[in-house]
Amino acid sequence: MKITGIEVRRVAMPLVTPFRTSYGTETERDVLLLRVVTPEAEGWGECVAMSDPLYSPEYVDAAADVLRRFLIPALPARADVHGVGRALQPFKGHRMAKAALESAVLDAWLRASGQSLASFLGATADRVPAGVSIGIMNSVPELLDTVAGYLDEGYVRIKLKIEPGWDLAAVRAVRERFGDDLLLQVDANAAYTLTDAPHLARLDPFGLLLIEQPLAHDDIVQHAQLAKRIATPICLDESIESAADAAAAISLGACSVINVKPGRVGGYLEARRIHDLCRAHGVAVWCGGMLETGVGRAANVALAALPGFTLPGDLSASRRYYTTDITPPFELSDGHLDVPGGPGIGVEPIPGVLREVTTSTEWITR
Repeated sequence: MKITGIEVRRVAMPLVTPFRTSYGTETERDVLLLRVVTPEAEGWGECVAMSDPLYSPEYVDAAADVLRRFLIPALPARADVHGVGRALQPFKGHRMAKAALESAVLDAWLRASGQSLASFLGATADRVPAGVSIGIMNSVPELLDTVAGYLDEGYVRIKLKIEPGWDLAAVRAVRERFGDDLLLQVDANAAYTLTDAPHLARLDPFGLLLIEQPLAHDDIVQHAQLAKRIATPICLDESIESAADAAAAISLGACSVINVKPGRVGGYLEARRIHDLCRAHGVAVWCGGMLETGVGRAANVALAALPGFTLPGDLSASRRYYTTDITPPFELSDGHLDVPGGPGIGVEPIPGVLREVTTSTEWITR
């Protein structure tokens, strides 16, 4: 497939409400989109890097720079999706930028052949259960009202962001209000240390699905030690940047669940490798979210339709984060999202909406 050019586009997407985690508070997403143009079709990819290097070392300005200076020029004149990975492999890190480029090429390649991303990846479901991630709130009553609202909308699983000082009371209040049948999990975003193990063990009686990334991203060994000291299943997120990382974590007993975020691991092909590895070892996986627009959300929903994704993911409806999405919105139906069945990711940006939110564009000729 010959690539004639690539558009690098920045868009500003205000969030419906501020989203607070232990890393900080987001009120707007500065999103980097890529449009790969070929004679046969165009493809879209979304970079999930944040504005600041808080979740990972990557951030939007750096992603745009490495794409412009190194990754896009490294693509061969003719490339299939597998060739993209080989061409980008010499460059260290920058997995989110690589994932965006690979995704855009993959989308164009699949559109040209008329195949959906879900079919290409090996999906077995035509809809996936949707969970919702709830940021740190100002008060417990505000949290309970928020949870009630999302349950009324039909979400089948609730995830609470936690940090020291906002954990036990919040979880206890949600359990007492909504009962033991609620699928409930927590996400620490690496806010604790191993010395907090006795405190984290106090979450055990609440029957959580999992505690996500309680310790630092480079503490796989200490996660294994923590797993021996608490009963709540440990899920790794930031620690897993590749299938090799997943294999190491599994062999050490550092986790029994893995959150697969395609942008964090370098793309949907690596995400599928992690899925296959975990499925072979009996480790549960679910698809995480990075406040994606409809472009990234469509691809995530396709990934989450693979058979090993047995837990509901952070695959909320578009309106959870954006009043107006750049694609036709994803709508919740009976607690599920439909898997796009059209060629490629199955959706495209709406031109008028895209123009309104665009802050800059750059065309790179191949």
